[in-house]
This record gives sequence, structure tokens and C-alpha cells, in this order.
Amino acid sequence: MIEGEVVELEGLRYTPAGLARVAFKLRHISMQQEAGMQRQVQCDVPALALGEAAQQVSRLQPGQMVKAEGFLAQRSLKIAQLVLHIDNVTLR
Repeated sequence: MIEGEVVELEGLRYTPAGLARVAFKLRHISMQQEAGMQRQVQCDVPALALGEAAQQVSRLQPGQMVKAEGFLAQRSLKIAQLVLHIDNVTLR
């Protein structure tokens, strides 16, 4: 689970198999404990929603705060960049 602001949002598209697909980016900012000290963490996380999750994400607007649940996977077999694959997203 990760919380963040929707900062980029592509339009709803469909895969060749007819599955709904939306790519977007979340900006996560939080305070975390590391080595006994507080640290501010900020990162932009590329995310991908398919199927029903894509329908949920397509209704979002840039600037909205959300809580997203899913898993991390490589972008593709040849590109090692991690992408958060969304199972569920809710407004925060």
C-alpha cells in the first residue's frame, strides 16, 4: 500500500485483448524512520492499472490524493524499471 498524489494520468486505453488499461504516476511524500532518525522521503512512482482498477483510476484527476494497493514488477522483460501494478485505488 502506498499513498500519494496523482501527478500524471494517461487516458483510458485498451489492450489488444480488450482489457482496460491506464498508466499514471503517483508522488509519494512521507516521513520515515531510518537508523533511528526521521527522514523525509519523496519519490514519483510509475503505476499501471488494468481491468476494473483501470476503470477506477480513469475517474481520477491530477492533484487528487489516493491510497493504492498492488504489487511491484519490472516494466518488461527487457526494461528493469519497477512499475506499481494497481489492484485497488481509493481517494484519501
